[in-house]
Amino acid sequence: MIRLLLVLLAAAAAGAGWLVQRHGGDTRAAWSAAREALPPGLAQHLPAAFVPPVAPPVPPQNPAASRPVVTTVAAGVTDLALTRSAVGWVEPMASVVVRPRIDGVIVEQLARDGQVVKAGDVLYRLDDREIRAQLARDEAALARDQATQVRTQNDVRRVGELLSRSSASQAQFDVATAEAKVAAANVAASQAAIEADKVRLDYTTVRAPISGRLGTVRVTTGNLVKGNESAGTGLVTITQMRPLRATFSLPERELDGLRAALARPGTAPVRVYPSGGEAVLATGRLSFVDSSVDQASGTVTAWALFPNEDDRLWPGQYVRVEVDLGSRPSTVTVPQAAVQPGQEGSFVWVVRPDRTVERRGVEVLASRDGRAALAQGLKTGERVVIEGQFRVRPGLPVSERPQDATEAQVSADQAAAPGAPTRIE
Repeated sequence: MIRLLLVLLAAAAAGAGWLVQRHGGDTRAAWSAAREALPPGLAQHLPAAFVPPVAPPVPPQNPAASRPVVTTVAAGVTDLALTRSAVGWVEPMASVVVRPRIDGVIVEQLARDGQVVKAGDVLYRLDDREIRAQLARDEAALARDQATQVRTQNDVRRVGELLSRSSASQAQFDVATAEAKVAAANVAASQAAIEADKVRLDYTTVRAPISGRLGTVRVTTGNLVKGNESAGTGLVTITQMRPLRATFSLPERELDGLRAALARPGTAPVRVYPSGGEAVLATGRLSFVDSSVDQASGTVTAWALFPNEDDRLWPGQYVRVEVDLGSRPSTVTVPQAAVQPGQEGSFVWVVRPDRTVERRGVEVLASRDGRAALAQGLKTGERVVIEGQFRVRPGLPVSERPQDATEAQVSADQAAAPGAPTRIE
């Protein structure tokens, strides 16, 4: 039964559509033709004319209610710090491989792995018995030569007296004088030999040439070491830990900024961060800019000096370096949320005074702490959209909801509320 009723309703609708189309869309003429085609008994139950249904009146709409609502904020201005970042590594100012100066056997080891030493601290002692014996022999030779010198000097004096009385010849006087000079030369040679023995004896005590931290001790007591041997790893390595420097490279376009920062009376501050971290490891100063640009990479090398009194930096450590090259006064800034990426570069949506939206291309200088600094494209005080960008298009009227006014009202409400917590930003 239901199917039959649906078929009849469909047929009636199709017939009505055909009649309306046949009479050129005139619903009144189509209604009259349909009434005449029906049997008289059925037609009398239908109204003589078609009365279209009256639609309920549509209330007038407020044009502002249909506009998309966006949150805006005014562009600010600040003196932008020109900060440049690079990946660098920590290097010591000095690193020395300790090697023995003479051959010998190690009889005492005072160096320990990782020990912090000062310049002059004793690290090793070598067997010095042979050198001490040589020193004693040379001291005895000096005493002999000094005695010979005294004898020859007396001979010169006696022969000189005899020569004055014509009891000795000039030849005898010349021989005595020559022997005295030979004796004096022998004394000088013996003294030089003793000095050499003392130097070699001092080499048996291996001392730290610089202050720093020892690495791995590679040679221990009982080993025979060879002097002045450049090959090999040496006895131990000393690395200077204070101060340290961080070496980094910046593109060639930053060369003028680096040179200007280095030449300023107040040296440019430099901060280093651990790889993948945000906490500052140390703060130092720019101390060197290389005298040439690397043609292969198009970069210039610089380094910064750090006191490293707390030993937070370590030689060989990779760090992120931030150097301040000065400041850019009166730079326009907006929230980072206002800057949108596009195929032609970054842009922002600007709400004009007539409450219509304009798409404006901008050039971003830097982004930090949720703020973006712009080089061009926007003026101070212009309002940019920070929420609702996906609902706008160029020239579209919008309903503006200023964020700065909202935040001011929220702060006032919190201050007025009893026992309200203080907001800290």
